[in-house]
Amino acid sequence: LIRHIALPMRLDFMGVSSYGSGTAPGELVFTKELKLEARDRDVLLVDDILDTGKTLSAVIDKLNALQPRSLKTCVLLEKKSRRTEEITADYVGFEVPDEFVIGYGLDYAERYRNLPFIGVLKPEVYS
Repeated sequence: LIRHIALPMRLDFMGVSSYGSGTAPGELVFTKELKLEARDRDVLLVDDILDTGKTLSAVIDKLNALQPRSLKTCVLLEKKSRRTEEITADYVGFEVPDEFVIGYGLDYAERYRNLPFIGVLKPEVYS
């Protein structure tokens, strides 16, 4: 994604986790805070997957508190069938079914992130 944005930019990361070592969402934990100033800046929030919407909603609230000039959201994957929050991403790569997906940065218990594709984790692996 970043290689296709031809605008001057600065890049920062937030660490947010809601799964721990399982497949069911749990308590939301911010593991890393932003270092760059977001106030009066145009911010693009990029996330791997929009599932229930709880994580993205919490991160949007946290970023809005920093008073950016604008805030847009971009997700690689979206599971509309699992949405519990009224939230939509401004940009979506692909819609996926309600299955536990791994690879290409997505993990199960901190494993499988390095797969060069997105795949479905068989239930017998995590049941």
